[in-house]
Amino acid sequence: MSTLFLTFIVLSAVAILLILVLKLKLNAFIALLLTSIYVGLLTGMPLGSITRSIQEGMAGTLGFVATVVGLGAIFGQMLESSGGAESLAHYLVKRFGKERAPWAMVTTGFIVAIPIFLDVAFIILVPIVYALSRDTKLSLLYYAIPLLAGLAVTHSFIPPTPGPVAVADIINAPLGWVILMGFILGIPTAVIAGPLFGKYISKRIYLKSPDTSADALPEFDPENSPSFRSIALIISVPLLLILLNTVSGVAVAKGVVSKSLFTDMVEFIGHPFSALIIATLVATYLLCIRRGMGRDKVLELSSRALGPAGIIILITGAGGVLKQVLIDSGIGGMMAESMANSALPPILLAWMLAALVRVTQGSATVAMITAASIIAPIIGEFGLNDPQRALVVISIASGATLLSHVNDSGFWLVGKYLGMNERQTLQSWTVMETIIAFCGLGFTLLASLFF
Repeated sequence: MSTLFLTFIVLSAVAILLILVLKLKLNAFIALLLTSIYVGLLTGMPLGSITRSIQEGMAGTLGFVATVVGLGAIFGQMLESSGGAESLAHYLVKRFGKERAPWAMVTTGFIVAIPIFLDVAFIILVPIVYALSRDTKLSLLYYAIPLLAGLAVTHSFIPPTPGPVAVADIINAPLGWVILMGFILGIPTAVIAGPLFGKYISKRIYLKSPDTSADALPEFDPENSPSFRSIALIISVPLLLILLNTVSGVAVAKGVVSKSLFTDMVEFIGHPFSALIIATLVATYLLCIRRGMGRDKVLELSSRALGPAGIIILITGAGGVLKQVLIDSGIGGMMAESMANSALPPILLAWMLAALVRVTQGSATVAMITAASIIAPIIGEFGLNDPQRALVVISIASGATLLSHVNDSGFWLVGKYLGMNERQTLQSWTVMETIIAFCGLGFTLLASLFF
C-alpha cells in the first residue's frame, strides 16, 4: 500500500466514525465497531479474520480496563458520597487562606479528580466557589477556573481516571509511569491554566454568585465529615502502591536490587488490580462502615458507581477492537514505516489525532480512545520504552482537551453552573481547556528530551 492510501484509510476511518456519531447519532461503542469493520474490509482482510480481530481486541482490552475502571469508579463513589471532597476543599481553603484561595481550589481539583469524575466533582465543589466569590466580591471565575483546571488536568492525565487508563492499556504503557509523568507535567499545566489564567480572565468577565444568601462559606460540620488526613491517606494508597511497583521494577531491571520474595510481593500489591482493591476496601471501611453506613447502602453505592463506568468500559473495548484490526490487517506496520521516514514524532502525531477527533465530536474519552487505537500499532514498531509510552499517553490526553465548545457536554455544564452565556463560556472554559492542551503538549515534548 502506498503512503497516500494509508493516509486515506486512517482519515476516512476517522471521518466515518464522526459521521456515525454526529450525523447518525449512533453510540460511540457501535460506531467504533463499525469503523473497525470498515478498516478491515478496506484493507482486504478475510471476513472470518475481521470477526476474530473483534473478539481478540475486545477481550485483550477489557481484561485490564474493566477491572481498573470498575474498581476506580467504586472507589470514587465512596469518596463522593461520604462528603470527602468537600472536607478536602474546606481544609485546603482554611490552610491557604482566602487571599490564596485560587491555589487551594486548583489543589483541591487536582486531588479530588483522581478518584471522582470531573463533572461530578465540579457539581459537588461549586458551592464553595459561590461562597468564596460572595465573601470576597470577586468574579466567580477567580475561583472556578483554578478548580476546573485542577479537575481537568487530573481527569485527563492521571490514572485511575478512565481516560488515561484506557489509553495506557491500548498503547501498553505502565500505569506507574503514566501516574509519574501525569504528576510531573500536570502540576505546571494546572498552575498556568488555573490560578494564572483565572486571575487574568476574572478581571475581564465579572460573574456574580447566583446564591446571595448569607454566609461566606457553606455550613460545614467537620465533626460529621471525613478528616483531611483520612482523605489524603485513602487517595494516596493506590498511587503510592503503583509507583512503588514501578520503582521496584526499574531497580530490578537495572540490577540495583535482586529479584526476591520481597520484590515479588511489591509487584503483587503494586499491580493496579491489587492497589485499587486495597484502596477500595480502605475507603469502604473508613468512609462508610466506620462512620455508621449500613451494608445495604454500601452495596447500593457500589452498584450505582458501575453504571457510568460500564459505558466507558465498552467504548474502550471497541477502541481495542480498532487497534487489533489495524494490527491484524498489517496497516499498523506499514503506517510505522511511513512514519519512520517522516519528521513527525509519535508524540506530536498522537496529539494531533486526539485534537482532531476532540474538536469535531466533543467527547474527550472518544478522542483519547480513537487516537490511541490508531497510534498503538505505530508505537509498537518504534520500540519506545516505558517512560516514552507514558509521554504518548499524556500527549493524547492533552490533545483530547483542546477547544471544548458547543458539542462538549462540559461546555454547557460549566456555563450553566457559573451563569455564563455562550460567548463567556468560550472566553473562559474553552480557552482554559486549550491552554491545558498546548501546555500539556509543550511539557511532554520537553520531557521527551530526557527519556
